[in-house]
Amino acid sequence: MKIPIITRSLNTLPLYRQEIPMFAKCRPLLGSPLRSVSTALSESNELKEFTEYMEKLKNYEKIGVPRGAGTDSGDGFDLGRMRRLLHHLGNPQSKFKAVHIAGTKGKGSTAAFLSSILRAQGYSVGCYSSPHIRTIRERITLGSAGEPVSVTSLSSHFHQIKEDIDMVIKLEKGHLSHFEVFTALAFSLFAEEKVQIAVVEAGLGGARDATNVLTDSDLALSIITNIGAEHLAALGGSLESVAVAKSGIIKERRPLVLGGPFVPHIERIIRDKALSMSSPIVSASDPGNKSFLKGFPRACEMPHQLCDILLQIERDIHMFIELFDVRLHLLGSHQLQNAATATCAALCLRDQGWNISDASIRAGLESAYLLGRSQFLTSKEAEKLELPGTTILLDGAHTNESAHALMNMIKSAFSESRLALVVAMANDKDHLGFAGVLLSAECLESVCFTEIDIAGDKTRTTSSSSLKDSWIQVCRETGVDFLDCKTAEYEYIKDQQTLSAGKKPVLFAERSLMGSLTFGNEILAAKSGNQHGIIVVTGSLHIVSAALRLLEG
Repeated sequence: MKIPIITRSLNTLPLYRQEIPMFAKCRPLLGSPLRSVSTALSESNELKEFTEYMEKLKNYEKIGVPRGAGTDSGDGFDLGRMRRLLHHLGNPQSKFKAVHIAGTKGKGSTAAFLSSILRAQGYSVGCYSSPHIRTIRERITLGSAGEPVSVTSLSSHFHQIKEDIDMVIKLEKGHLSHFEVFTALAFSLFAEEKVQIAVVEAGLGGARDATNVLTDSDLALSIITNIGAEHLAALGGSLESVAVAKSGIIKERRPLVLGGPFVPHIERIIRDKALSMSSPIVSASDPGNKSFLKGFPRACEMPHQLCDILLQIERDIHMFIELFDVRLHLLGSHQLQNAATATCAALCLRDQGWNISDASIRAGLESAYLLGRSQFLTSKEAEKLELPGTTILLDGAHTNESAHALMNMIKSAFSESRLALVVAMANDKDHLGFAGVLLSAECLESVCFTEIDIAGDKTRTTSSSSLKDSWIQVCRETGVDFLDCKTAEYEYIKDQQTLSAGKKPVLFAERSLMGSLTFGNEILAAKSGNQHGIIVVTGSLHIVSAALRLLEG
């Protein structure tokens, strides 16, 4: 059963749309994404040897994942390579307890919530996640502060274990991948830093992911957030095969936390696997668990949503918690679901003897923050992009499900705001489905399609013109009127200065991200006087990364 999300009448709440000028002046909760050019150059120079070494390895984020690579079959990735590499490094993954997280969406947010809870309790926590936004160091966070691994620590540890990595690469005839080596490096760093617990996000699927070298004795618990239709070819071609692949992280007699909600027969696949492994199951979506999204009140530091999280778990493990008026800075009902899932995980850990108070769970949930997820730029950052006074939202949504979540959040928090979308996507995503969701927004004024490198390479880049063609196809199939900025109709309406009279979204292809942002702002100004207007940068975490790089100069 889905956790019920109960939202009060929007007319009774002070919404974000009423607070946009204030939010534009806010500072991000955990520091600004701005970094000086000198800082970035210093990092680049100090990590030059490491970066060049990693660039020589096969990187599936750049080139795409082969068909069937994530399945537990002859086509799947060879976990033996990873085990042999870790053996040469002294099996560092066995020197700390781990929480392993798989799922189609929500892995990163759930990891951020749970890591933040554990840090609030005072534990030294390692967190391994992907992809990164600004720097690869973000994939490894360490200690009680949860900061990305320092340049010095990463470079030093790489040189410390480089000889072992070289040896294994030679033994494996060069087949170790970028993700395998970096995962091993993360585990080795966690062991060296003596973290008390590590929160580990699976990269692809679960069964054949490089992170799935964690044994039952290494594991505190597993989490599966949800199952969706992403990476279908790599994971067997169906939701059922995706569920089988992700349930590969379940270990003998170790608790399994389910996020959800799941389609019943998909949940059955996962529960049957857990039953076969004698793994206790805790579900955030069970009937006794209720989470309420109460609204979006006035905030002095940054946008947040006010929520209640009420969990009463009676099956397998007996747990109870009531948290009222929790202020989540990760926005949307999907993030409330992720927060409830992380809370279930924290309660499971408490059941195992970890000292985790209700106060630490609240504090951890409220301090959790992720770049590129419901991230609003500050007024200073908007000015640096030469868009003073403009509200800019960065969100790395790239699937149909995450597009729905993004639109639902905007409808709830900015019900009367006009939208200008800036979209870039990888070529292996569902462009038509993504377009269908976002075109349903009644407040849509324009969509500007742009291009970005995926993981620093153009192999998976979708051209702006191709993206535009996909959206035009969806418009025609669904009967959505639109204005193509390349047509005589658009030029006539623009010359007559009557753009504001029509409700048709303007579609425009522009290879430059900066040019796309400027165009979106101009259309908002022309059609709505820039009143209650928001530019939403979305389609990929890589376009979020590109936008933040613009801020770095």
